[in-house]
Amino acid sequence: MRFRHEVTYDAAPADVFAMLADPAFREAACAAQDVISAEVEVERTGEGFTLTIDQLQRTDDLPSFARTFAGDSTRAIQREVWTDPTGGTLEIDAPGKPSQVRGTITLVDGGGTTTEVVELDLRIKVPLIGGKLEKLLAEKITAGMEAEHTVGVTYLEGQR
Repeated sequence: MRFRHEVTYDAAPADVFAMLADPAFREAACAAQDVISAEVEVERTGEGFTLTIDQLQRTDDLPSFARTFAGDSTRAIQREVWTDPTGGTLEIDAPGKPSQVRGTITLVDGGGTTTEVVELDLRIKVPLIGGKLEKLLAEKITAGMEAEHTVGVTYLEGQR
């Protein structure tokens, strides 16, 4: 399943990039998503950075057929590799689950605003219900991005 979601910030791309590379911002975004736990690591590399978020997510909001697959909670490891301030790659792994999430993140300068564009290929290899699970995963990713955006708006206004 192809996935695309955009959020826009009233800030310059350099400010959005700096925010996305700030571990404190990422921890606040995880808290806003009501994860059970999250370990955030950011390593600066040249003009870019590598981010790893190892988190334990709640599944109580999923339909019962999906909870049977996901369990009472699920572990997600999000890896972003930004080669420069304009974008990078995104992977989300769920150890022990037959899923694959791979794609890109791009920051687009809008002349005073910045749009963060996430494009992913979502795959869940489960017979009969894989497509339904992919749609649920897309909804969870969208909700996570929206929660992160809410935290980001406040962050960029200087309330850190």
